[in-house]
Amino acid sequence: MTVDVRTFPDGRAVLRPRGELVHGCARTLAKALAGLPEGTTRVDLDLALVTFMDTAGLELLDVLDGYGRARLVPVTATGWTGQPLRILELAGLDTADPLNPAVPGPPVPATRAASAVAVERAERLRQLQQEVAQLRQAIASRPVIDQARGILMAAHACTPQQAWDILREASQRSNTKLRTVAAWVVEGARPDAPAPPPALRHALRAAIARTTPPAPAPAPGGGSDGGDNGSGSDNGSGRG
Repeated sequence: MTVDVRTFPDGRAVLRPRGELVHGCARTLAKALAGLPEGTTRVDLDLALVTFMDTAGLELLDVLDGYGRARLVPVTATGWTGQPLRILELAGLDTADPLNPAVPGPPVPATRAASAVAVERAERLRQLQQEVAQLRQAIASRPVIDQARGILMAAHACTPQQAWDILREASQRSNTKLRTVAAWVVEGARPDAPAPPPALRHALRAAIARTTPPAPAPAPGGGSDGGDNGSGSDNGSGRG
């Protein structure tokens, strides 16, 4: 993560983080805050350029809040979008400005057991960690899925959407994760590739047959070399 800093004659400072709010981002922000000129009267953190945040990114808010309290200056954290906004929602924070909520949360009744509060916080943290893990897995899966789509498009002259439909249908038919289906398709593009499991192979063939148009019939008397047309090869990926 990097932080762009802009100061104004009235003493206001605008900080714009770029990239991902992950482990170590709090230290980066602390350095940027420490470099602000004396006489800074307000700090606005604009998160519009942040693309990803995990639970460690929430430390950023603690650093900014601590700066404001220590120097008695107002601080804001706005511009949340996309996945970071979802993290705020799961954490139960104000999505417009978590440091200055528009509607303060209701007070915890005195009769509510402290253990119940701890359980609720632990469950919320678990949900946050689970969602972050799923997002990271989705990001990591993109390259192999894109490769598999390209292979299917080349082998079957289908559109990107049709290639995606093939992968998704094969995943559902064989009860196999989409990333695993894509990995088998990519692996199947190698000449010496092993065949995928039978259930996945049949699911791929069925999805290809249903999604892509049939190959044109050979011209009368044109003969055939007996080769596979790509939709039923043993590896199931459609390699011709």
